[in-house]
Amino acid sequence: MLQTQTIQTREIINNFYKALVGKELETITQLFAETIDWDIPGNEELAPWLGKRTKRNEVKDFFKLLWQSIEPISAQIDHILVEDDFAIATGHFSSKMNRSGQVYSSMFSAHFTVKDSQIVRYRLQEDSHALVEALMLPIPIY
Repeated sequence: MLQTQTIQTREIINNFYKALVGKELETITQLFAETIDWDIPGNEELAPWLGKRTKRNEVKDFFKLLWQSIEPISAQIDHILVEDDFAIATGHFSSKMNRSGQVYSSMFSAHFTVKDSQIVRYRLQEDSHALVEALMLPIPIY
């Protein structure tokens, strides 16, 4: 059973990243359980897509807000480690912030828990300080 759960978890995470690359919002949303434990810490005043979420429709709202706010430049997954119902993906990405025009680059670590073939827990760790700096509008020099 342990091996079967590990294979299923890996498949769900691979499907998540494949759908993310294609911006397939409905596919991404359906990978999450109706009730979830989601948290991406950071300054929610500057980046309203950050924070806690508990419902599948809030995941959909997250991606809509994110995609309205950034222009992806590059992303790379370095590792996906899976054990049982738990997975960690690590890598790095760069995005242009639409608000400021500045580029934000960060390493990331995404943590997933999968139950009954759906993601029930999600955590994303990134350089939140660099995100705040990238979102700040440059101060004009006169």
